[in-house]
Amino acid sequence: MADELYMRRALELAALGANTTRPNPMVGCVVTHKGKIIGEGWHQQYGGPHAEVNAINSVADKSLLPQCKVYVTLEPCSHYGKTPPCADFLIAHGVRSLFICNTDPNPLVAGRGIRKLLDAGCEVHVGLLEEEGLELNKRFFTFHRHKRPYIVLKWAETHDGYIARANGEPTAISGLLAKKLVHKWRTQEQAIMVGTRTALADNPQLNVREWSGNAPIRIVMDKDLRLPPTLHVFDKTQPTLIYNYERQESNLNLEYVKITPAANLLEQILSDLTRRNVQSVLVEGGTILLKYFLEAEIYDEIRILRSPQQLQAGVKAPSLPLNGLFQTATIGADELFIYRKFQ
Repeated sequence: MADELYMRRALELAALGANTTRPNPMVGCVVTHKGKIIGEGWHQQYGGPHAEVNAINSVADKSLLPQCKVYVTLEPCSHYGKTPPCADFLIAHGVRSLFICNTDPNPLVAGRGIRKLLDAGCEVHVGLLEEEGLELNKRFFTFHRHKRPYIVLKWAETHDGYIARANGEPTAISGLLAKKLVHKWRTQEQAIMVGTRTALADNPQLNVREWSGNAPIRIVMDKDLRLPPTLHVFDKTQPTLIYNYERQESNLNLEYVKITPAANLLEQILSDLTRRNVQSVLVEGGTILLKYFLEAEIYDEIRILRSPQQLQAGVKAPSLPLNGLFQTATIGADELFIYRKFQ
């Protein structure tokens, strides 16, 4: 089907904006005339022109636009933000036929862009490759629909189900290829989170070294401020949030955020992150922090890297859900298991 073909191209274009459009969604747009693509574009940078603007501007003969079909992966915006409304832009250029993957869950839009286009006499088709569009912008949709970041729980475990030695001593479990993959994952999420024991035992940098991309915001749960200031997480090389019971203080790239002991810890942290417009978090451990998320059933994905090595004894890996296995893969000598919590 030709319409699906053009929308798939729009989705491909949208994906080019990964990691550069946050907190905006990834959006692609294709303009066709008599079955031929005559313009295309994508949202390339937060604060820059949106996909529709880039696509329309790429059309050489704009007198053809009233006869064109336009394919866009997300409902055109209807409000003034960093840029003017795209719905108005399309109407001004005489677009009369529009295909859309998904309506925009952002309350500032939420159908208003489609209504504008319909009121202007545009023929609008909504839902073409809807599932693919939802997958592309799963973080954006989760953030606006559930009022919290998209949560990815990740850990590495041995073949016999351990994630560390009994004494907590750091142990390399995954292979080199799996390590590169984890660093790629870090570039894809807006923030990365660890608990007190992991920060103390592993002294992780929580940055990106094995892949090209932006380092995530570091989030550390240190309820009683036990961590020494000599750890990497305090080096101020990237934005870092320390959630604790005692201190509220903000410095360059290092902020202490005070939370209430009696209240639900995860709800407080996720509420604060939502206020900060953080749309996704990669939780890298340890077992206590992972257990918090699992028991509260607050997660969207679980990613487990299982190595062939065995420890015989040590710290047991968290228990997995009974269903939801979404994908498996082989990463060098390791196995990857991805679980999804479908909502």
